[in-house]
Amino acid sequence: MKSKTILPADTYTVINKTVLNDSDRKLVTMLYQPIIGYTAVSLYYTLIDDLDRSEVMSHDLTHHHLMATMQLKLDDIVIAREKLEACGLLKTYYKAGNINQFVYLIYSPMSAHEFLTHPILNVVLYNNLGKKEYERIVNYFKIPHINLKEYEDITSSFDQVFTSMRGNVLEVSEEIRKREHHQPILEKAIDFNMLISGIPSSMVNERCFSKDIKDLINALSFTYQLDTLAMQGLVRDSLNEKGMIDKTLLRKSAREYYQFEHNGDLPTVIYNKQPDYLKKPIGDHSKWAKMVYAFENLTPYQFLKAKYKGAEPTDRDKRLIENLLIDQKLNPGVVNVLIAYVLKINHEQLKKSYVETIAGQWKRLNIETVEEAMKTAEREHRKMKKVLIKDKAKTTTKKQEVKLPAWFDKELENNETSEEEVEELNKILEELV
Repeated sequence: MKSKTILPADTYTVINKTVLNDSDRKLVTMLYQPIIGYTAVSLYYTLIDDLDRSEVMSHDLTHHHLMATMQLKLDDIVIAREKLEACGLLKTYYKAGNINQFVYLIYSPMSAHEFLTHPILNVVLYNNLGKKEYERIVNYFKIPHINLKEYEDITSSFDQVFTSMRGNVLEVSEEIRKREHHQPILEKAIDFNMLISGIPSSMVNERCFSKDIKDLINALSFTYQLDTLAMQGLVRDSLNEKGMIDKTLLRKSAREYYQFEHNGDLPTVIYNKQPDYLKKPIGDHSKWAKMVYAFENLTPYQFLKAKYKGAEPTDRDKRLIENLLIDQKLNPGVVNVLIAYVLKINHEQLKKSYVETIAGQWKRLNIETVEEAMKTAEREHRKMKKVLIKDKAKTTTKKQEVKLPAWFDKELENNETSEEEVEELNKILEELV
């Protein structure tokens, strides 16, 4: 995780690394906003507005300026910034000091063609918009087709219009601004040594695995959740008679492979990690702190899969988790607590209506951290116990106490958790290292 602690007094400078034009706003709003959301887009435009009149560089500004301008908490600005970075619209540099300094490099959005053929962004856009709205956007950017078969091309060439002759010496400047965009970066990559070694050398052209091809393979493996062995088979099947990879066929094969494994669905991408600023400070070594650490450092998918004893969670449960993250907008660590709580009190079942009821309540309470979620669950359980005790008609239910998460009741007050539950979470974390 590259994020650094940030305070309102910390300064930043915006540097324009590209040439921005009016059509960029249309591209950002129509293509990027359905993926990164309105807040991230608003931050992008705000940083652009911070540039000087020549649109090259801003003065030194504080993050308090951003907070006041956007009327947002600094935490929300950090999340928005990370989304811009992930999609290639922004790069961030950091220098520590008494007052930390940040430099934000602004990049152009991709062209419509680049975006709509990108192996990650295009798929996510389709999923987030739905087929009808996606097709509307594609049609907007399509070039009108005119049949020119009956027309003659009479366009003049340069040398037909101009003549070369002796003139002054020209020194070409290398500092002229040009339009640039920054591609999304993936940290996890395919093991290409393993992939290539499994394909007979007689089938592969020595120029086959260029940087562009490797970038495409990495992007497809991320989007469609393919490991090296699965991707190896798809690459082999995509080789043409010249020993080169047919990129169109590889894209199609990866998509169909995923759809076959997931009942025809396509993947989406979500902001799936607990932000650092919402984590408990390191230093507490109690069992309670270890449990909090585990909830904070696992993605909901990893946590749920561990609860399945390593087996793949059902599509229904994965869709439920996705709904909590995307629609309910709960933080990943909070979702982990919710999963653990419901599984414990509901006989290891994730009942959709029950989960969503609790999620709605936690969202209204603005629960953002793991500790807040754990303490809220404990308080709600205490209220429920009091109601059961008062209700004589439910004495049977009271006697049939459900096994509860280890942080409840006395264990919560003592900041203690069961050895069994801590050991389980430690095993999960060790498997992910």
